[in-house]
Amino acid sequence: MTQLRVLIVDDEPLARTRLHRQLGTIDHCTAVGEAADSESALIQVQVLDPDLVLLDIEMPGGSGLALAQQLAARNYPPAIIFCTAHDEFALPAFATSAAGYLLKPVSVEQLRQAVAKVQRLSKPQQKLLQGAQEPPDCSRIKAVSRLGVELLQVNTIRCLIADSKYVLAHHPAGETILDESLKELECKFGARFVRVHRSTLVAREFIVGLRRESGHYRVELDGVAEAPLVSRRMLSSVKALIAEMC
Repeated sequence: MTQLRVLIVDDEPLARTRLHRQLGTIDHCTAVGEAADSESALIQVQVLDPDLVLLDIEMPGGSGLALAQQLAARNYPPAIIFCTAHDEFALPAFATSAAGYLLKPVSVEQLRQAVAKVQRLSKPQQKLLQGAQEPPDCSRIKAVSRLGVELLQVNTIRCLIADSKYVLAHHPAGETILDESLKELECKFGARFVRVHRSTLVAREFIVGLRRESGHYRVELDGVAEAPLVSRRMLSSVKALIAEMC
């Protein structure tokens, strides 16, 4: 069984610490990040792409229920287990397709059972996997060049940068204009790329580090000179991703 990657979202540091410690006792389960509010949690989800989010409900800056609704709208949403001190939100919580609703203080056994539920495939899911057709070709992207339309190998791309009306793909052979928007590309290839700026996606596997330059940070990528700028909002999450990769 593969590791279940978990993001902990709670505005109370002690609650996050407790959940982190409890996760360490559950097989095939690891905490990959923490967030204290909905805004930073959304960024962490975009950067770390967790399988499961342990989510508090009442937090400053935005309700956990609203965040759950945002996550549920993603193409490949993480599973959500609410961990809260309030029992009155159970019905709206399950309306977001939550996998569990645990009341604080959460015990290790309660958490283990809820996680096990996430790890199990339902009968319809098993049937879908067994009857799945050959997946579509996601190894190439339609691109525009001097020769017309061509197909660019996705695994050669180091970063994708939106510039006005088009997106530039940077790769060892140079730059190529793509035929799709940055948002469309993120939906298709989100597992390969991570957003570091509102206009930039970088390939996870080619990240080699961060470089500070004139008060800002840039991501250094293997194989290209281009070093995309990291926004201040994304910086902590990008640092966490790099630390996880080391």
